[in-house]
Amino acid sequence: MVLDTESEEEIDNLTQLASDIFETPITLVSLVDKDRQWFKSKVGLDANETSRDLAFCAHAINQTNDVFIIDDARTDVRFSDNPLVTGEPHVIFYAGAILKSDEGLPLGTFCLIDHVPRKLSDKQIGLLKIIAKQIMHLLNYKKSIRKQEELERILTEKNNQLNNFASIAAHDLKSPLLNIIGASKLITMKYASELNPKGVILLDGIEKSSQRLKLLIDRLLEFSKIDNPRLIPKSKVNLKKSTEDLANLIGNEDTIKITLISELVSIDTYSLLLEQLLLNLFSNSLKYSDKKIAEIELYISENSSHYLFVVKDNGPGIDKKYQDKIFNLFQTASITDKYGNKGTGIGLSIVKKITEQLGGNIHLVSDAGQGAEFHFSISK
Repeated sequence: MVLDTESEEEIDNLTQLASDIFETPITLVSLVDKDRQWFKSKVGLDANETSRDLAFCAHAINQTNDVFIIDDARTDVRFSDNPLVTGEPHVIFYAGAILKSDEGLPLGTFCLIDHVPRKLSDKQIGLLKIIAKQIMHLLNYKKSIRKQEELERILTEKNNQLNNFASIAAHDLKSPLLNIIGASKLITMKYASELNPKGVILLDGIEKSSQRLKLLIDRLLEFSKIDNPRLIPKSKVNLKKSTEDLANLIGNEDTIKITLISELVSIDTYSLLLEQLLLNLFSNSLKYSDKKIAEIELYISENSSHYLFVVKDNGPGIDKKYQDKIFNLFQTASITDKYGNKGTGIGLSIVKKITEQLGGNIHLVSDAGQGAEFHFSISK
């Protein structure tokens, strides 16, 4: 919908240019609906709209010709007693080029108005058509921008609703889950001796299933929040300290060894997101390691536009038939970790989403039995 929208500088510039070229005191971009004509752009007129009953434009859009011209409205029976002719703004000469939609429907005119009789040459009429066509292109372009902005507004609103729902759902679901986990642990500790082996196994299954569901809820909530990294402040990341902190967070020297290989001392980036990204990759290497100690090499370099990372481990690698799927939400490599748990299919989705939000990308290089290398970049 174009009627009643704000003025557009590009359209106003064309209107003023046409007024200067044709030396007309009034130049208008006039759009017509069932009751009125409304001026999207205007030169030499104070009114924003007039009744359709009086509008020259209403006559123009009913013509088959692309241009509707009245040399002297005082001598035309259709307009001689029109208040716009006999009074202000004294429309004597009128030339309107039809503005048509992509479907060929007339929407209004780009019109020239003078207070004295005039005639246009064929060259001037051609120029009037050209300017009208450019105005129609601009109207369509602005309309598409408004439509895109409205879609983005709706999408933002939906995302906010989804994030709010995720937070509420996570809280509401986690509370009874924690109760179930706590109860199963309590029963196991106090009454295991009174249960037969099958009962103990069932209780253990309840606890593990509940823990897995809790992890799934946490990861889904985490995934839903990675929509606008620009809301998170940048900071200087000390690479050596950050790597050591992450290693201590997920294991100890008996389970994991992370070696940083980089000429860079620090980088300026969204530290919280980078650490979340690395934490996911390091945790995966540890969970799926088939060695006593998960050995990880972290390579960090840079080019003119991006920081470049490689996380390389000594694990079992990932079969090529799974490599196209592992970054998709809820897709896993159909293997269990060293603790017998199956992945949620969310961790690597989070990694992919973070890298894309930070202006980079990620890919995997791996052969079964040869370890895995995750190559990713983030924009400077």
